[in-house]
This record gives sequence, structure tokens and C-alpha cells, in this order.
Amino acid sequence: MVADIPSIHYIEPVYRPPSEARSLILPLTNGCSWNRCTFCEMYTAPQKRFQARDESEVLDYLRQLGAAPCRDDIRRVFLADGDAMVLPTRRLLAVLTAIREHLPAVHRVSSYCLPRNVKKKSLEELGELAAAGLALAYVGAESGDDTVLERVGKGETFASTADALEKLGAAGIARSVMILNGLGGVIHSANHARRSAELANATQPEYLAILVVSFPMGEQRFRATFPEWTPLDIPGLLIEMEEFITRLELERTVFRSDHASNWLALRGNLPADKHKLLTQLRAAIVAPTAAPLRPAWARGL
Repeated sequence: MVADIPSIHYIEPVYRPPSEARSLILPLTNGCSWNRCTFCEMYTAPQKRFQARDESEVLDYLRQLGAAPCRDDIRRVFLADGDAMVLPTRRLLAVLTAIREHLPAVHRVSSYCLPRNVKKKSLEELGELAAAGLALAYVGAESGDDTVLERVGKGETFASTADALEKLGAAGIARSVMILNGLGGVIHSANHARRSAELANATQPEYLAILVVSFPMGEQRFRATFPEWTPLDIPGLLIEMEEFITRLELERTVFRSDHASNWLALRGNLPADKHKLLTQLRAAIVAPTAAPLRPAWARGL
């Protein structure tokens, strides 16, 4: 991203959303405090056992950055790992204050965010975080269907996710919501698409992203809690996404399905581009061999 950045100790692997590719990745925690979602392999390695980073280490690193020649090149900061928002509000405010003090060119700070962590913070606390610079929360809703959420060990429901999204929005923090295409398998595909669209419609997130469920390290952990799951083939995934987008009634949302996991990359603004997105999907469903599908080798999973 930029040259001459003071070194920080990362515990690999480190993940961030695609849109944070040019951001400074600032680890406040290691791993994920929940880490029971059976579809997620991001933090299952032994070295990714959850723990908070030492606060003084993080603040000292920001001071070093502030004295480095590169400081004005840093425009965005992503607070890692899986759910920095689990930290007490006081600690988050200390970090946000230090970012503002030492990195004045930063115009956006973001973080992954679990709905359960939002529940633990008051609206006033979230408002303080927004005022201090937290601009965007990435919320992995995964599905709006309670049966699917229960099968995959998400520990959330339609209601708990909707409450968190509405609370973040009321506090002035933008929401980027992620839905997993194919998470319900064949048997739950229709309900997964319908309820996920209802969740988006109820909460009106500023950003909405569709990823495809995948298991680079195998399906054993996932199937232990979801034995009836049968994967959707490519046409099935596209049909599910068509059903999802058809049901969307959004007022002003940026839509993306261009993650490496997606077979068909789609980008648009809703509702303006809804017809265009559906046209692209339907063309791919009717003639998949003629569609600009991403080859399997390029999915990078």
C-alpha cells in the first residue's frame, strides 16, 4: 500500500473485506470471539485463538506511524481481526482517538461486527464511536432464515441481526451486509433467498454483498450440524440469487457480488440497476456457457 510503514506483528492468516484492499490493517484482536459458525474457516487455526491485543502495543504503533513519512498516505484503516467491536467502548475510543491524532489523512475507519456485540453497546456508545471516526461496520448476516442460521451455528436470528443493523444505522454507522449464496443448500434455498431479502428490506443497509459459501478445507465441520445440506450447482446458485434480487426493495444501496467466491460478478446501485442485474442473471441462467462466469481456477479459495 505505502512505503516505510513501521512493522506490526500480524498473526497469520489475516482477513479483510475486498473493499479494504488499500487500507491499513490494524489488529485490535486475534481471531473471533464467537468462532462457532460451521461454514467459516477463517479463524480455526490454533494460532488464531481469540484474544485482545495489548492496548499499549496498538497505541504505540499508531504513534510510530504518526512519525513516519508514510502517514499522510494512509487514508483508510480496517480494525482486525474477526470482531474488534467486541472490545469495550473505552478501548475502541482510545484507538479511534489515536488514529485521528496520528493519522490525520484517514477518512474512514471500519471493522467487522457481530450483531451480539452491537447488542452489548448502548446507542449512545455507538454514537460516540461514530463521532470518533468509526464509519463502517461489516456485518455477516449470512442469511435471514432462522432455520439456516441455527443449522450453521451462527448464534443469531433474523430479529437479532435486524436489531443490530437498525441500531448501527441509528448511531450513524454505515452498514455493509454480507449474505452467503448457497448457504441453505437445495432444501432451504427458496426460504434462504426470501428471508434474506426481507432482512435487507427491513434494514436498508448502505452496502450489500453476496458471497458464495465454500469449504476450501472440507465440509466435515459444516455437515456435523447440517447433515441434510446438499450443495447448489452453478445454475442453482444463480437462480437463488435471482430470487433474492427480485424480492429486494431497497431505496439506496450499493450492491456487489464480485468477491473471489462468486461465479458471476455483478455490480450496481439499487434500485436503479435492479433490472440490469436481473437481466445479467437471467442470461447466465439460460445460457451459462455464454455467460462471463469466473473459471474455477480463478476463484482463489
